[in-house]
Amino acid sequence: MLDDQRLDLLELLPAQAEIELARHFAARGQPAYRVAQARAWLYQRDALHFRELTDLPAGERAALADRFTLTAPELARVARSSDGTVKHLWRMADGELLESVLIPARARMTLCMSSQAGCALACVFCATGWSGYRRQLTAAEIVAQFRGARRWARAHEGGEITNVVFMGMGEPLANRKAVMPALTLLNQGYGLGARRITVSTVGIVPGIRELAARPEQFRLAVSLHAPNHELRRRLVPVEKKHPLPELLEALRAFEAAGGRRITFEYVMIDGVNDSPELARELAALVAEFQAHVNLIPFNPIPGAPWQPTPPARLRAFAEVLQARGVAATVRSPRGRDIAAACGQLRAEHETRPPKPFVELMRAERPEVAALSGSV
Repeated sequence: MLDDQRLDLLELLPAQAEIELARHFAARGQPAYRVAQARAWLYQRDALHFRELTDLPAGERAALADRFTLTAPELARVARSSDGTVKHLWRMADGELLESVLIPARARMTLCMSSQAGCALACVFCATGWSGYRRQLTAAEIVAQFRGARRWARAHEGGEITNVVFMGMGEPLANRKAVMPALTLLNQGYGLGARRITVSTVGIVPGIRELAARPEQFRLAVSLHAPNHELRRRLVPVEKKHPLPELLEALRAFEAAGGRRITFEYVMIDGVNDSPELARELAALVAEFQAHVNLIPFNPIPGAPWQPTPPARLRAFAEVLQARGVAATVRSPRGRDIAAACGQLRAEHETRPPKPFVELMRAERPEVAALSGSV
């Protein structure tokens, strides 16, 4: 409920929205089919304002606006890459900026969406973590990214969104209060199959267990980035709270729930986590799962001295995994010319890397750490 006491229809699950709309129209003596008309504009046509509901009388549109609202962020910026990737920067009602990215690939159109404004988990290689955490997003703000991106894609002949990944700004499973209903909304309201929706996490164990307990077969992507506790705790600080043994146990529960694919994400950083020894460790760690490893070249961040693993070493790393029976794919960088990695538009305004980043660089690459200066 907003301060002005209007119900945000995007906050409601589809069944709840229908009940509220039915009550509203019945109280006004309107025919029952008005609910279906409003539902079509809500879940199929992505109306941003009630005045767009042109098959309803003007008086009914005004009455809807008096009773309800629709979260509709302003499109602050659009960036289009030469490879077809499109990044949207959305300005929310409070001025907060969020990012989402459309990624076309053959017959697929994947949308990467944000779940938080900023992120508190401080993964040192992630641009979002540089700007810190500001607030949680609501379910309506999460779904609004999908609606806005789909509306934009349709208007620009971009095709339909076929897949959604919670892999933008923020840690989805640190905002379960909004992400869990947003999953239901996308699945039930907007018709996305559960297997076409992936939740990415750095390893929030309670959230993984909650996801495993759901009846829908949502996918899971685990941002691993290191195969042992010592290196991972420096790259991904949440490792201190949920160490690898605890994470692996939760992943076993997720896989045991049946029909739920796990993908391991591994950002390849030159000289930090890309040695053949680490590849062998990684293969041993994930071999028990029917999973896939995505090897992702590090997206350079303005002001950071790290570089992506060179292509030859990246391929050699993948070959080590494949030789040990682990399915692995080297991902082609997308949208680098528009800073499409999550958080990079904000990172372009940062001038100094965060302290944890510098400390890790001193430990891993003393000769490179000098480039970062003192903190």
